Amino acid sequence: MNPNMPRKLKKLGMLLFLLGLLTGLVTMNFKNPRMALAAHLEGLMNGTFLIVAGLVWNELKISQTLQKITSYTLIFGTFSNWLVTLVAAYFATVKMTPIAGQGFNGSMLEENIVSAGFISVALTMIFSVVVFVYGLRGRINV
Repeated sequence: MNPNMPRKLKKLGMLLFLLGLLTGLVTMNFKNPRMALAAHLEGLMNGTFLIVAGLVWNELKISQTLQKITSYTLIFGTFSNWLVTLVAAYFATVKMTPIAGQGFNGSMLEENIVSAGFISVALTMIFSVVVFVYGLRGRINV
């Protein structure tokens, strides 16, 4: 187990939380302020999630290889979630976010970029959380 990973996840979580806070200061500067607000919240929630992941990291019962893969997918997924949502706010896309994007319409290229981003976020985050659930299996010996 990488002894530095819990600290790295907590540090990156704090960074992402900060990015979420800063995003909240500029939400009205985007084509779609509602989507920028979503990006602000994604930064806060995903930053918090990374911090929690760092707190429970040493309790995971998974192989070294799976730890490495999971750490990469977790970091990629959380930061990408914030960034793709921010890009969606800038492009004012609607295809993948019909509620927050209502009334807006990005170009086909912009919609495809954001769609690919959100699909990669979904896949990496689902994988990471499944590994966490699996890794936290078993009983605690008291």
